[in-house]
Amino acid sequence: QVQLVESGGGLVQPGGSLRLSCAASGTIFSLYAMGWYRQAPAKQREFVASITSSGGSTNYADSVKGRFTISRDNAKDTVYLQMNSLKPEDTAVYYCNADPPLTPVWSWGQGTQVTVSS
Repeated sequence: QVQLVESGGGLVQPGGSLRLSCAASGTIFSLYAMGWYRQAPAKQREFVASITSSGGSTNYADSVKGRFTISRDNAKDTVYLQMNSLKPEDTAVYYCNADPPLTPVWSWGQGTQVTVSS
């Protein structure tokens, strides 16, 4: 069973930064493209960013392009999301999964809450 554990969220003021981490276990992490997703209250989960298995290519939602950076460390089975210039509309629970998500085998983790507010 694949386990995904997200961390690094918190409360931050508009314009601030956060770095999210997602540690994976139970799979050969380096074989899979990975993605970050988010779900705001009363909204559907949406794609945020993805990175290929080697880390050589990335892709971003238009809403975060230029502000967020996805990266990975295959030696640590971990994917990261550096979030800069945060806006209130970035408030959501952030999740990681494969890209595309491999549910139900790769169950969604508990996510990490990001709240952007003054």
